[in-house]
Amino acid sequence: QVQVVESGGGLVQPGGSLRLSCAASGIIFSFNTVGWYRQATGKEREVVARITSVGTTYYATSAKGRFTISRDNAKNTVYLQMNSLKPEDTAVYYCYAMSIWGQGTQVTVSS
Repeated sequence: QVQVVESGGGLVQPGGSLRLSCAASGIIFSFNTVGWYRQATGKEREVVARITSVGTTYYATSAKGRFTISRDNAKNTVYLQMNSLKPEDTAVYYCYAMSIWGQGTQVTVSS
C-alpha cells in the first residue's frame, strides 16, 4: 500500500519549535520531490516547502529563515523543522509525494 503518514504536530507557544515527520511506504522519497503543505481554517491549501530528489529545497516566503525541510534516506522520512512559530502558522500540515497526500497533522500556535 502506497501511503505517507505525518506526525509531530501539536500545540506550541509563539516562538516555539516543532519538528514534523513524514514517513512513506511504497514510495522511495529519495527518488521523488516531497512537499509540505498546510491548510488553515477557511483558507486554501498552500505549499510550505519542498525537497527534490537531488536535495534542492524550496520555501514559501512565509517559511524562509524559520523552517527547514530535510530528508533521511535511510529512514525514508522527510522532516520539517519549524522554529520561531507564529499564530499564523496554525494549520493542518500535509505531506505530499507522487500524487499521494497524507492525512495531515494539526499544528496550533497559541499562548
